[in-house]
Amino acid sequence: MTALDSLGTAVDRLRPITLDELLARAELLTRVDRKYVLPVVDLPFVFGGLDEDVRVLELGGERQFRYRSVYYDTPELDGYLAATRRRRRRFKLRIRTYLDSGEHFVEVKTRGPRGATVKDRIPYAGDALRLSPDARAFADAVLAGAGIDSARFRFVPTLTTTYRRTTLFLPATGSRLTVDTGLTWSLPDGTATLRTPDRAVVETKAGRAGSDADRLLWSLKHRPCPVSKYGTGLAALRPDLPSHRWLPVLRRHFPTALDGSPA
Repeated sequence: MTALDSLGTAVDRLRPITLDELLARAELLTRVDRKYVLPVVDLPFVFGGLDEDVRVLELGGERQFRYRSVYYDTPELDGYLAATRRRRRRFKLRIRTYLDSGEHFVEVKTRGPRGATVKDRIPYAGDALRLSPDARAFADAVLAGAGIDSARFRFVPTLTTTYRRTTLFLPATGSRLTVDTGLTWSLPDGTATLRTPDRAVVETKAGRAGSDADRLLWSLKHRPCPVSKYGTGLAALRPDLPSHRWLPVLRRHFPTALDGSPA
């Protein structure tokens, strides 16, 4: 049995929760995100250590879902550079597609008070590789509310990610945990792709005090790290870019991205 098979078995043992109930109890559009990169083989230990009342998102009988995100930035990469240089006013703009349902959303992430992540989004019916005028107006309005003047920006696709996600709800703290496997990073022009089959990105979405899942991960010697699907992925595929913030994660978890070997 492979590590992913073991993960599937662990997920199958959990009680389900519907999307409506999850959103009602833990929408968490404003939250503190803590991200961890784990070997896939460690995931069954994480699932096995969670409380018995943890529940898993289930839709149409499925518990793992395929995601695609097309990230937009300026040709000068204002968004990427602001994150790399840890500027307070930074942003991410993407079109997220739930591949199993075909739904699309325009999502804008900004920084709220005390480092919290704020995500705003609206449904999107256009081409994922092109921002419609309505999507652009929405992005400009959200960014203006965060103190970012984007009127001069020209947004273009800069990175595409795909992965499979499992979402858990932790009733004790009203928080979420997501597990992303099969992560692939690609440049929009198709010139570079990196696959990471032996690593999982685990993200807790909770208040500042953390969740039971955070404490479990800490007890298993895993610590939060500055991994960003956008920032880390672009740094891995674009060695010409400044990447000092992402280098520790790349060296530890994705060394093939630095030596040019196939993943």
